[in-house]
Amino acid sequence: MENDRDKKPARKPPVKRAPAKKPEPKAHEGERVAKVMARAGLCSRRDAESWIAQGRVAVNGQVLTSAAKNVTDQDQVTVDGKPLSSRERTRLFLFHKPRGLVTTDRDPEGRATVFDFIAEKNPHLPRLMSVGRLDINTEGLLLLTNDGGLARVLELPSTGWLRRYRARANGATDQTKLDTLAKGVTIDGVDYAGVEARLDRVQGANVWISLGLREGKNREVKRLLEFLGLATNRLIRLSYGPFQLGELPEGAVEEVRTRVLADQLGVTLAEQAGVDLDGPVIDRTPEPEPRPLRERTGPRPKRTPAENAESKPRSGTEKPHPRKHVSALRDERAKAEKGPRRRIESAATEDRRGRKVVVERVSVATRGPERGAEAHDSRN
Repeated sequence: MENDRDKKPARKPPVKRAPAKKPEPKAHEGERVAKVMARAGLCSRRDAESWIAQGRVAVNGQVLTSAAKNVTDQDQVTVDGKPLSSRERTRLFLFHKPRGLVTTDRDPEGRATVFDFIAEKNPHLPRLMSVGRLDINTEGLLLLTNDGGLARVLELPSTGWLRRYRARANGATDQTKLDTLAKGVTIDGVDYAGVEARLDRVQGANVWISLGLREGKNREVKRLLEFLGLATNRLIRLSYGPFQLGELPEGAVEEVRTRVLADQLGVTLAEQAGVDLDGPVIDRTPEPEPRPLRERTGPRPKRTPAENAESKPRSGTEKPHPRKHVSALRDERAKAEKGPRRRIESAATEDRRGRKVVVERVSVATRGPERGAEAHDSRN
């Protein structure tokens, strides 16, 4: 009998498998078209969504009717029939905000905004957005960027960047009261994290206080000082994270170098924000307007002899007088003060006894044809 172990198992027929299909792109791949338009510096996301609803945006030739569309680098986006410009490199700017400007794109009350002020003074800059906000009466450092992803990441309290302020407030306080803010307080149901506060000096009825906070909630500094019975009448932001106001003049804009921005962000924040530090920089310097050409309807009219005579000098040989030399100007000044220059001539003669006598003759110094017999007749 044959052993069962010696029997070979029967082979199963091979199963035919369908060829593997390429994975289709997922709906969440790429970025929203409104975000891509905002990153290109064309408009804000809100404006992009409005343009899409108006039928002004198309992707790969198809007009969009909804902003719920993701695009990749392979897709071609056009706005009003023109292709969307390539994404510009992520840039960060320091702006010394003056008082009286609103940190918003549009103000319903018609007040002056930060972005209108910057666009008027610096037309070569890209479309910018602010990292956080400053009240209309708050001055100091305001960060601006052309990358919405970077702006959102830097606004988060989880970033851990310290914002430093210097406040002038009306009222009386001491360091003991300011130290109570370090543990955090709750005002009108809103919890505020711990704040570093230091009393700098007392100036009449006001006090100067330095504060450092990490949350940056709406009107946080003013609410905290009101909690202590102080009325803030001036507020200056001195720094935002590693970026300092320094000696930046009021109303001026200064760009942060790309290398410095990369070092301060680090790998983690750069990945969270999705920054692009290797892209191009678009030149927005306005071109000078060409001079308008004079339109000539016919041949140039001939000038009359009278007009030619007026345009030419009175004498054909007349030349413009050259500028007088310094010596000539001094000579004229001397003549005006002491009269004309005189020349003294000395000679020798003999008297009746045969003795030699020196005789000096003084005459007015003249030039050219004026020098003649009249000059020699002048005797002392």
